[in-house]
Amino acid sequence: MDPMRPKPDGGTAREFPPWLKIRLRGGQGDCATRSRLGGLATVCEEAACPNIAECWAHGHATIMILGRGCTRHCRFCNVSGASPTPPDPDEPSRVAAAIAGSPLSEVVITSVTRDDLADGGAAHWAETVRAIRSARPDVSIEALVPDFQGDRDALATVIAAHPDILGHNIETVPRLYPAARPEAGYERSLKVLQAASSMGARTKSAMMLGLGETDEEIRQVLRDLRASGVGSLVLGQYLRPSPSHLPVVEFVHPDRFEEYGRLALSLGFEDVVATPLARSSYRLMRREAP
Repeated sequence: MDPMRPKPDGGTAREFPPWLKIRLRGGQGDCATRSRLGGLATVCEEAACPNIAECWAHGHATIMILGRGCTRHCRFCNVSGASPTPPDPDEPSRVAAAIAGSPLSEVVITSVTRDDLADGGAAHWAETVRAIRSARPDVSIEALVPDFQGDRDALATVIAAHPDILGHNIETVPRLYPAARPEAGYERSLKVLQAASSMGARTKSAMMLGLGETDEEIRQVLRDLRASGVGSLVLGQYLRPSPSHLPVVEFVHPDRFEEYGRLALSLGFEDVVATPLARSSYRLMRREAP
């Protein structure tokens, strides 16, 4: 199925609203990034991100480490549910080498959730961040981490590698966690972000809209995130990857995204992206005008 034209109501002829139709942009930067990162797993491709051409053309990409097999079963996610494999000890150096020879200026490192590993993969995370930093000191690095089952020591291991941003996505409102993130916890994710902030990390989170959340629920999540020390925020429209995923309940109008963006800024968030096509790893660190 074309990822840019899902059937949110389970397969009828319902069409996307006009604000979700994009103009693909790319160019030499896009091609150079695609060529150099061809051997790595990128969320840009795995999750069929609508911003892939724009981000790659501007030297921004999201790389997924620790394999493609996730130990959780979030019902909004398009990443493979294959069985986890042992961490590749050569992966940090391979990722660093690919980035070193690429035109990237910003990189987001993320991973599947690895509850099968004692530290959730934190040591592998830290090694990857350090390897990138050594190979390309000029590249901005975001570590977009899972919750590590709330393990503060695992989180501290990643932060000790000094990523520029520590990201962890809240994803949705507490009421919808049983349906969307049955093996995660809203309070646990807030505690991860609060702990990261208390350790001195610059923190970021993201939330999907359109799963059936109410206006007040969205506003409360923003207040909770800010109270947890989160400084950067991304809000975007949920798009159903396939008929087996959670359905889209609502296509949220851009005006409402702007309203939530203004609210976030009034609450004290420093960096806010609130548009239907924004995704959790959207360019934040050195954002340019589109």
